[in-house]
Amino acid sequence: MFSDISKIILLSDMDGTLLTSKKEISDVDKSAIERFTALGGKFTIATGRTIQAFEQYVKMLDLKMPVIMYNGAAIHSYAEGRTLFTHSLPDNAKSAALEIMTMMPDIGGEVLKTNGTYVFSNTEYQQLHTRLCNIVPEYAELSGIEDGGWLKVLFALAPEDIPFLELMIKQRRFDMEFSFVRSSEIFLEMMPKGVSKGTALAEYRRLPGMEDLTFAAVGDFDNDLEMIREADFGVCPANSEKSVKAAADLVLSRTNDQGAVAELIDIIIEKCGENR
Repeated sequence: MFSDISKIILLSDMDGTLLTSKKEISDVDKSAIERFTALGGKFTIATGRTIQAFEQYVKMLDLKMPVIMYNGAAIHSYAEGRTLFTHSLPDNAKSAALEIMTMMPDIGGEVLKTNGTYVFSNTEYQQLHTRLCNIVPEYAELSGIEDGGWLKVLFALAPEDIPFLELMIKQRRFDMEFSFVRSSEIFLEMMPKGVSKGTALAEYRRLPGMEDLTFAAVGDFDNDLEMIREADFGVCPANSEKSVKAAADLVLSRTNDQGAVAELIDIIIEKCGENR
């Protein structure tokens, strides 16, 4: 599996994995990524962020490989300037989101499309997401957001309210039509049914030139679970959720604040016999 470093592609989650608690990429992780790619390894990201929100990191990380975005609903190539794959929500996503907002009108929310982010409920928790992504969204009534191309709907609310929202979703059987996944303690995302970072990784394998690669993946939260299971080598940092640790092939000794990605890269380099 690790005989040739040029055949290894490492996909990393952002928040809680590559990014520190201060939402920065540490020098130790940057240096490790540079060393890994200089030896011939391939590095990229699997994130819930939009094309626009992630652009700030492309040059910072010198990314040449396509990026999994929207928690698996799209794969985008910044090098080619085009989106290679999308899986959109069905047309009834708007009516479902409207009903959810009727049930819990005080929660925040936004619709994410390839052409931008549309905030329809700008609460305090929603503003946290806007600041996190460092974007300027459009603001619109949910009913007025144009149909088609919805990649996900993000709901932002207090951590203690998420179990109640999940219960209502099950009672209304929305979970039979859409996938719902937590991407942090305050975000619950409505995705196309069955779509995840894991299904996107499976699509990634089918891209031209990816057929013979070994895929390693590292992530920390519920929305990383399927990616870790789909990868040839699934890994998580020490700060991961218990469910993620249980699914991983390897639990690292370092947290995201201690250079977990660098630790994983060192392990891969050693396994490939490049540690010389």
